[in-house]
Formats: sequence, structure tokens, C-alpha cells
Amino acid sequence: MTEPAGSPQNQQFSFGLGSQNRIDGIPRAVVGVQPQVRIGVKRHLEKRGWTVTDMTPDSDCLPMYHRVGFLVGSQISEGEFEKALIFCGSGLGIHIAASKCPHVHAAVCESVPTARRDATANNANVLAIGAFFTAARLASAMADEFLEHSLGDGYEAWDGFYDYHRLGYDECENFDYNSFKADGFQVSDPTVPALGPEPQGLAF
Repeated sequence: MTEPAGSPQNQQFSFGLGSQNRIDGIPRAVVGVQPQVRIGVKRHLEKRGWTVTDMTPDSDCLPMYHRVGFLVGSQISEGEFEKALIFCGSGLGIHIAASKCPHVHAAVCESVPTARRDATANNANVLAIGAFFTAARLASAMADEFLEHSLGDGYEAWDGFYDYHRLGYDECENFDYNSFKADGFQVSDPTVPALGPEPQGLAF
């Protein structure tokens, strides 16, 4: 297969409508409910060189939205995919469900800049899209930004940006409520990495 320049095939990313994972060198993707938007995004990603795994291929017999969240989230937990895209009416319910799975960092998104920021600042690995409010073309653009960016991308000139946001990710990933409670509802190490001044001309 010939890949367009800058396509996911040439980058180390994953997703799952679920995530792109490399199995035998082939990028994979997983897809959740809301067939109209989901199928539009799936076709778009396939044109960009992704191999898409649809976790809910039978649009006439869809599981309840939260169960799809559990299913796609589990694929992240088990290491089958690195990133995922999930769809329901608002994106909220499926996002809550996916977040119950270990190692899932899910974000609800309704704009292209937010999708990019979810990847570059929050290191999210699941993007939840509300099909009630998001058309397929917008959702496709959001998917591109989310899947083709990673933590710190575009902020290399901002001193401390990566370390500051990496700590936020790591503390969420390793959060243990019982330890947090035992420490008086505080993190054990309150140190905050130095974050330099925002570069001039940076909108967001």
C-alpha cells in the first residue's frame, strides 16, 4: 500500500474508534457506536492509510453506549491499541465508561484545536466524540489532530511545557485513592515542574 506523505503509516501512533497499533507493521484502528459519524470517520482514516478495526460493525445491533466504552477501553488496558476514538450521542457517557478501564485517559472533544490539545498537553489516549453535535468532516479533522500528535508536539519552544504536562499525566496514571486519602487528600510530592513564560504569539 502506498502511503501519503505524513500519513499515520509513517508515524508511531495508534487509535481505536478504538487506536492505531502496529501489528505486522500495519496500523490498526477501532470504532464505537453512532454509525453515521463513525462510518464517515472510518472511511476518512482508511483513505489516509489506517487499517480500521470497528468494534461495533453491526449498526443494526449496537450494544448500549457504556458497554462500548468498556469494550474499547479494555483494548487500551490490554495493550491492543495505543489510542482510541469512541462515539455516542454527546460523547459523555461513553467517555465515563471507557475511563473505568485501567490506563485509559479519555477526553470529550467538539473542536479541532481541542483534539490537538488533548494529545499534546493531556496525553489522552481515548477521544470521545458526540455525534449529536459533530458532523463527520469535523470529526474526521479532530481524529487526524488527535492521532497524529503526541505529548509536547508544537510546544518545543515553551520551556518546561513537556515536563509540566508529563507530570500531570503521570500523576493521573499512577493515582491511588487510598494513598491520596492517607496523605490527607494531598499528593505525596507536591513539587511542580518549572514552566517558563508562554512564547509570544502563541494563541493556545
